[in-house]
Amino acid sequence: MRRFAAALLALALLPLSAGAQERALPQSRTEIQLSFAPVVRQVSPAVVNIYSRRVEQVRSVPPLFEDPLFRRFFGDQLMFGQPRERVQQSLGSGVVVDAEGVIVTNNHVIEGATEIVVALADRREFEAKLLAADPKTDIAVLRIDTKGEQLPVLAFRDSDDIEIGDLVLAVGNPFGVGQTVTQGIVSALARTGVGDGDTQSFIQTDAAINPGNSGGALVTMDGRLVGINTAIYSRSGGSMGIGFAIPSNLVNQTVHQAVTGKGIVRPWLGAGGQMVTAELAGSLGMVRPAGVLLSDVYAGGPADRAGLKTGDIILKVDGREVLDPRALKFRIAARGVGETATLDIQRKGEARKISLPLETPPENPPRDVTTLTGNGPLSGAIVGNMSPAYNEELGLDSFGRGVVVTDATPNGLVRQTHLRRGDVLVEVNGVKIATVSDLKAVVQKGAREWRITIRRGDQTMNLKYKV
Repeated sequence: MRRFAAALLALALLPLSAGAQERALPQSRTEIQLSFAPVVRQVSPAVVNIYSRRVEQVRSVPPLFEDPLFRRFFGDQLMFGQPRERVQQSLGSGVVVDAEGVIVTNNHVIEGATEIVVALADRREFEAKLLAADPKTDIAVLRIDTKGEQLPVLAFRDSDDIEIGDLVLAVGNPFGVGQTVTQGIVSALARTGVGDGDTQSFIQTDAAINPGNSGGALVTMDGRLVGINTAIYSRSGGSMGIGFAIPSNLVNQTVHQAVTGKGIVRPWLGAGGQMVTAELAGSLGMVRPAGVLLSDVYAGGPADRAGLKTGDIILKVDGREVLDPRALKFRIAARGVGETATLDIQRKGEARKISLPLETPPENPPRDVTTLTGNGPLSGAIVGNMSPAYNEELGLDSFGRGVVVTDATPNGLVRQTHLRRGDVLVEVNGVKIATVSDLKAVVQKGAREWRITIRRGDQTMNLKYKV
């Protein structure tokens, strides 16, 4: 034991290495008192709590009808009891971005809400109005009436200026315990494949983010907003050091559109493609895998008129590298309609620059949303003509053509079929369906037997029904 203690003493007396000397203890009272408190004092008044309520109509069902075996034979059609209201509550955070009461949060915090209440940092509560919401990017913009009072705000910071390793603070209301600040670093940038949307490219951070932090602020050490906290990676439901925030550049663009009353309209590239893998890069003679290889260019769209062609590889947008289709859509979406983006591309091994006009997707043909009637299996189906604009709204392939099923009436016969939202009607009773008008003409004729061909994703299905 004495020998072990002596060895420890000898090690302690050895001179410190250069790396160890750089990590010396604080040498003064000033250094000991270094703190994030000044940043927190600046930021916290602009971070709010958001409470949303959604009223749902439910029916009370006798215990017998909850039995899985009973429901297997009799289905879900038999519902007993008087309908009653059930209130679903949601808790989240938000950030004041305009002194006149404009607040940004996550769409999933307020989605479907019949009432939204904003609680300021000083505990005053206001009923909020929804200005605009974008499920694809999970951003929602609210406004509260402050009767002319100017609120503390967070200024946006250019999210393209931050680097991996930068210090950040996450501010929000986790688990409803009250405003909480956690500290971490930027762990990664341009993370895609995390959420459901195809325009999402997240900032990853190890600052603790938990349920209730959604919609809260991710700020840098200068007290400016660099992201809106939106999601965590977790096996337990709590923070595991992997959190994600929507970059401020996309948030800023969304807020601007919402405040001007134009609604959420994103620019459209008018082209689609795939990530350049290592295998593809080798076959294309590239030094390393990078960019998006275009496989489709919409005739007459922005990409087509800018001179892009199938086989081109988009490497950068406005000098920022893109590694997959989601990152490409994010870069386009973060810009404003009417602006021009500069693309760095490679065509047959030659580097080029392309100026791309940023425009909204066209609605051609008009959607012509129609509820089908009659006694056939399509009765009650709500359908519309596919177009780039309508497809973007529905989250479908923007190049899709034809007639798509978007919904169904509560009592429609179509609910008894295998049709689903997003199915494309290709052929009905031997007639090719190109537009809603074609479909209505077939439905009006009626039939005893119905043969319906649909396209669902990459599959084609043939369905038969008798009336």
